[in-house]
Amino acid sequence: MKDSESTFKATTAKDALGARPEIGAQEIGPDKWEVQLRKGSLELAILSALWHGRLYGLEILRDLETRSELIVVEGTVYPLLNRLRALGLVESEWVESDFGHPRKYYQLTPAGRLRAVEMARIWVRFSASMTNLLAPLNEDLKNDDPRKDEL
Repeated sequence: MKDSESTFKATTAKDALGARPEIGAQEIGPDKWEVQLRKGSLELAILSALWHGRLYGLEILRDLETRSELIVVEGTVYPLLNRLRALGLVESEWVESDFGHPRKYYQLTPAGRLRAVEMARIWVRFSASMTNLLAPLNEDLKNDDPRKDEL
C-alpha cells in the first residue's frame, strides 16, 4: 500500500474501537475530527441561535452551550459574527444597558434568515443520510462494545 493511501482496516465496529485511521504519515485522531466537525457547523448554530430574535454575544454563547453542548469561546464567535455581518446575514447595534456597559446585539437580516433555512435543509438531509449510513455500525457497537451503555 502506498504512503498516500489509507492504512485503516477494520472488519467490524469492534475491530475499529480505539483504532485511528492514518492518512499518509499524519494521524487523524477522533478529537481533531470532532473539533473540525463542530467548527464546520458553527455558522449554522449561530444563525439558529438568532432565529427568534436579537441576542448579545454572551447570550449567543450561552444559548449554544445550553441547547447544543457547543462550548464556544468569545475569540471564536465574535470574528464569525463579524464575518456574518460583512456578508449581510447579520446586523448589529449597540444598546445601552441598565446593568453596566452597552451591549452589542445581533439579529438576522432577511438574507440571514434565508441562509439559515437553506443551511438547515442541507443539514437535515445530510444528518439523516449519515444516520442511515451509520445504523449498522451503531448496532455493532451496541452489541460488541463493553461501553455499550454509554452509546
